[in-house]
Amino acid sequence: MKKLTSGLIALTLTVLVGCAASVPPAVGVWVVEMNTPLGALAATLTVNADGSGMMVADGLGEAPITGITFDGNAMNFEAEVDAQGQTLVLEFNGTVEGDAVNGAFGSDFGDFAVTGTRQ
Repeated sequence: MKKLTSGLIALTLTVLVGCAASVPPAVGVWVVEMNTPLGALAATLTVNADGSGMMVADGLGEAPITGITFDGNAMNFEAEVDAQGQTLVLEFNGTVEGDAVNGAFGSDFGDFAVTGTRQ
């Protein structure tokens, strides 16, 4: 009986650790479109479970994503990009529903709506 109880405790702990280590729903590679004052701008966002990531956008180049936080389906992060020689900090706030992401980048020039899908 003692072995059975020990086995059940070990199994329960394994399941609990597995649940605690689950991957946030925002992790993945996202193809997004930002609606900027200069028109639509395509970008690719790579979001990793460890809180790191990368943003690649036409005309903006590559920029690391920093400060990624997950709260359920919500995701927040910052990316510092070079917009025609000017440093622009973009602060993303959005949500993930399955393979769709919706949100906005806040900037000094206002908010840019963002929509996209997971690749």
